[in-house]
Amino acid sequence: MSHRNAPLSPTGRLRLARCVVDEEWPLCRAAERFQVSVTTAKRWADRYRELGVAGMADRSSRPHHSPRRMPTRTERRIIKVRVLRRWGPARIGFFLRLAPSTVHRVLARYGLARLAHLDRATGQPVRRYERATPGELVHVDIKKLGNIPDGGGHRVTSRRAGQRHRTRTPGKTLDAGGNSHVGYSYVHNAVDDHSRLAYSEILPDERKETAVAFWQRAQLFFAANEITVQRVLTDNDSCYKSRLWRDTLTTASITHKRTRPYRPQTNGKVERFNRTLLDEWAYARPYHSDNERREALPRWLRTYNHHRGHTALDGHPPTSRVPNLPGQNT
Repeated sequence: MSHRNAPLSPTGRLRLARCVVDEEWPLCRAAERFQVSVTTAKRWADRYRELGVAGMADRSSRPHHSPRRMPTRTERRIIKVRVLRRWGPARIGFFLRLAPSTVHRVLARYGLARLAHLDRATGQPVRRYERATPGELVHVDIKKLGNIPDGGGHRVTSRRAGQRHRTRTPGKTLDAGGNSHVGYSYVHNAVDDHSRLAYSEILPDERKETAVAFWQRAQLFFAANEITVQRVLTDNDSCYKSRLWRDTLTTASITHKRTRPYRPQTNGKVERFNRTLLDEWAYARPYHSDNERREALPRWLRTYNHHRGHTALDGHPPTSRVPNLPGQNT
């Protein structure tokens, strides 16, 4: 392949070769005219005589013979360890007493998928899907978070100060050992499969009544954005297996789907949203009270939906995939 300082492109090589072969220029004159060496001019002229125009294309620089290439038996051992144990190049290198860079070249040569692209349970490449229109499928899940005592927890201060703040926080509880606890909050999330438009609320529990009330408000949110929900995908939590949840979705003509047990990857879009939620909101900065963190959620959620670029959407925010968003065309 030609580099940026190469004096000859494939077209230039053809012109040089035709000057030498067809117009019978001396090699010295052609080399001076095209600013290359006489050896280079002769090489392209000879290729033109032998192969014609096709001989002017770039050739692979790979050698015909590699006597020091790794033995095939060693390459097979590397591939076997990768397939059976799903280790990375560094760990395989330590196990087989090889340089990690050498192991990486072998894996790349045989086109083996990266570990991040493999399913952990089966070792097969992850099958990714995306619905064609907004509302065709909505992922729903709950994320449990520990409450923050007034004054900040041990992440902000120290363990002794965090314990003192938990003791002084109203509504605390005591365990069998006499230690204070400020309880948990439950972040209910709903994410549209096609657009990644998200709706979240912080609620006190994950009972069926709470989950149903959250979904009714989430459905109103999607409807306000001109999204008609057709299917809902959840895990197998007890609130999603209740008759109240089933009847609520049936009344709204929504099909309910549940993931296979112990397979959170099926609900991966909302699981990935949970991780983003923790990284960019819940643990993004030190909060000195639970109310401070709660007040930051609506602002972050609006940024996520309207401004934050999404990797799966080519750097665009989720609202870019909602065609009839209110106020979008005004």
